[in-house]
Amino acid sequence: MKPKQPEIDDKSWRLLGVLQADARCPLKTAAAAAGLSIPAAAERVRKLEEAGIIRGYHADISPAAAGYGIQAVIGITAPQPQKRKLLDLLGRSPQVLECLHVTGADSYLLRVVAADIAELEQFIGTINGYGETRTSIVMSEPLPRRGLQRP
Repeated sequence: MKPKQPEIDDKSWRLLGVLQADARCPLKTAAAAAGLSIPAAAERVRKLEEAGIIRGYHADISPAAAGYGIQAVIGITAPQPQKRKLLDLLGRSPQVLECLHVTGADSYLLRVVAADIAELEQFIGTINGYGETRTSIVMSEPLPRRGLQRP
């Protein structure tokens, strides 16, 4: 039986906000920010994890500092018979940070990294056989990825 989806009330949203900003913050700090006791905060976090609302905890790594000088967004239109093979290849490719199945002209949008243009060109060459690609080089990140807020 699937666990009951917990209500995401104001206190839970405050707790989620603190964890999204710094998943390594002490539980005492997160609890205080949410107006909860430490045991109550721990229980909420456990329930949010079990319900799949909190999917994991991650480090935010700078691609450039890690040696990836190029970031790109690639749209690819893949015919149905090729999609499974393409997804298998993308899943094995360390350059692929994210793959979104989308509507519109593209089948998928990929966020990728590469050490340099030559590596990006080589990666695009490996996926071109699966469909038509359109590549946009990321120039800068004026609005970095941010956490979810209450709808």
